[in-house]
Amino acid sequence: MMRQISILGSTGSIGLSTLDVIRAHPELFKVFALTASKQVELLAQQCIEFSPALAVIGDAQGAARLTALLLITNSRTQVLYGPDALVNAVTDSGCDTVMAAIVGAAGLVPTLAAAKAGKRVLLANKEALVMSGHLFMQAMKSGGGELLPIDSEHNAIFQCLPPQFTKASQAALGVEELWLTASGGPFRDTPLEQLTTITPAQACAHPNWVMGRKISVDSATMMNKGLEVIEAFWLFGLPLEKIKVLIHPQSVVHSMVRYVDGSVIAQLGQPDMRTPIAYGLAWPNRIEAGVAPLNLAQLAALSFSEPDLIHFPCLALAFLAAQAGGIAPTVLNAANEIAVAAFLDEGMPYLQIPKVVEKTLNAIQACPVESIEVILDIDAQARRVASDFIKVI
Repeated sequence: MMRQISILGSTGSIGLSTLDVIRAHPELFKVFALTASKQVELLAQQCIEFSPALAVIGDAQGAARLTALLLITNSRTQVLYGPDALVNAVTDSGCDTVMAAIVGAAGLVPTLAAAKAGKRVLLANKEALVMSGHLFMQAMKSGGGELLPIDSEHNAIFQCLPPQFTKASQAALGVEELWLTASGGPFRDTPLEQLTTITPAQACAHPNWVMGRKISVDSATMMNKGLEVIEAFWLFGLPLEKIKVLIHPQSVVHSMVRYVDGSVIAQLGQPDMRTPIAYGLAWPNRIEAGVAPLNLAQLAALSFSEPDLIHFPCLALAFLAAQAGGIAPTVLNAANEIAVAAFLDEGMPYLQIPKVVEKTLNAIQACPVESIEVILDIDAQARRVASDFIKVI
């Protein structure tokens, strides 16, 4: 059966890789909807190539420009804009699979809508689970769809677990621990005193992966890995103390599962997001992803070490927020987005990122998560508080 795909964030790195896999398999996949925030020209090129039924851009001005570009080619793609249009793109009956790849909190509402609508959700947006883990998992259950993780680490764990694995069956199946690997980013061996003058260009120069600027900074601070710990907690249902992080500079082992009998099962591959994307698109089958084969004989060594939480305070803050639960992960994520944006705009030093996040976590009183409205209110409050802290740095 040909799958009809809606891509939330088609002009980002995950979206581009998804289209690359779809391009190679026109007999298996058809693009139903493409969405972007601001990159009108690139979205137009994608629409011309893939002829989606729907294209969504961020605002009315962008929609007018996109419509004009598509009229030149007599395109039949309908152009919409704004948050409601994103929801339309993933809930329409013409779509059965959603690649959720919008970075940050902006992707929360449409991803949650896709879950409620019973779609196959390919989750590359961490924030859907970080901000609203309980609500999101409830939505997936009530919608009756399929949730497949696309982050390389979670996808690797998914591949290493038994097919019949559930939260309730983990003990019976002998699953003991999940090990998330992390490259450590560009500064894993850089002394702390040398991080005071780090520039955005240096922080975005990831040694192994090609990623967007925000995610690249999160990898450098290891906040990215902290968010993944929270995501793994909701995806797989193991207690937080059974979810570990290991520094693995080579980025060949993407994650591992340790079993009670002493076995450790790992998923290995090139650091290329097309592998987990292809696995999610075609699951439970495997298809050609356009990724070069891994030659173990050419690898000099594979090394692993535990992360230094003094060197990576953002990872420590993420564990604390995960343990606190409730709104804490939402506050963590919002404060981090504001802090990283300030750093990328060269309005704040790199080492201030964890300090802003910690101050924001301490400033907002804890409460349970009861609805999406509560989450969005807390997200907005945390952004205001973090912005105020940045003003006085």
